[in-house]
Amino acid sequence: MPAPSPAPTTVPARPGIPVPREDLAGMHPYGAPQLDVPHMLNVNENPFPPSPALAAALGAAVTEAAAGLNRYPDREFTALRSDLAAYVGAEAQVPTPEVDQVWAANGSNEVMHQLMLAFGGPGRTALGFAPHYSMYPEYARDTFTRWVAAPRGPAPDFALTAEQVTDAIAQHDPDVVVLTSPNNPTGTALDLELVRAAAAALAPRRGLLVVDEAYGEFRRDGVPSALTLLPELPNLAVSRTMSKAFALAGARVGYLVADAAIVDAIRIVRLPYHLSAVTQAVARTALAHAEELLSQVKVLREERDALAEHLLARGHEVAPSDANFILFHVGGDRHAVWQTLLDHGVLIREVGPEGWLRVSIGTPDDNAAFRTALEEADPR
Repeated sequence: MPAPSPAPTTVPARPGIPVPREDLAGMHPYGAPQLDVPHMLNVNENPFPPSPALAAALGAAVTEAAAGLNRYPDREFTALRSDLAAYVGAEAQVPTPEVDQVWAANGSNEVMHQLMLAFGGPGRTALGFAPHYSMYPEYARDTFTRWVAAPRGPAPDFALTAEQVTDAIAQHDPDVVVLTSPNNPTGTALDLELVRAAAAALAPRRGLLVVDEAYGEFRRDGVPSALTLLPELPNLAVSRTMSKAFALAGARVGYLVADAAIVDAIRIVRLPYHLSAVTQAVARTALAHAEELLSQVKVLREERDALAEHLLARGHEVAPSDANFILFHVGGDRHAVWQTLLDHGVLIREVGPEGWLRVSIGTPDDNAAFRTALEEADPR
């Protein structure tokens, strides 16, 4: 069962067909393989669907919103922002942010894109640290921002130090720095002293520091959120999503917490009415059921740690993970391993340095199927 590849963008050959930007020629659209298999462990989704009670609550909220769909939604979605502020205050154990410090959009992808629109652009540079999420350079490309990637530390930790980050800032003089904690695809969390050092290094040129915490709720006990630093770092923005911990990948809700001036800059570049009334209703309902949904996070953390121990016992190098996935080393032909797993109905992701694969944490049954298939895919 080979995976289909997205077709690259090409210059149209037929007369009269508009020609896209030259820098898009040969580019591939973003996308992991979308295949109908029993065990989908390739895009870091939460494997647990809404409970019947939550599904009913979501349906009722959507029904109520539907009655007003002839009108534009609340452009500032103040109620949702207030709910998000209360949630992050409790989750990260920080003072509840003000509503004007919180922003939301269609997934953290749109939040990051809006940040690049507001703080990147022609003549500006954004800096990240590889291996990183594959969309970061695309946000930069779309906004005509120069993207530079400095290397992370060596396997298996793929860690970053404050010295690495500040040296890269000194070398590339960026306007935007993107740090990820936990990092995708490695799962590596950041030390907050590193975040402080990066913010200080950016301060003289008034640069923006973005910490992407899409997987923040999965961090291990004792690993703090960068949200704790917001009161002291005015150039810090922390991005999160409801796709993972809240099992809302299909709803597309991401959010940001930052100084109100940063949020105001995003409000200038956002599209009008960018967050639908249905999206707002679904997100608020999920936040009202946060306790139920976050109980699943505890299960996934336990499954992650058990799977990491299993992979280590098999002799794999394993990147320590604070996320809902594990990056592990197979050596040899990783594509052959990936394909054999797929032949057994287990879809994971070919991503990261050569020889490494990433597996999302699924249900106990999903994880058991992965273990069994791996015995044949990579016998040891």
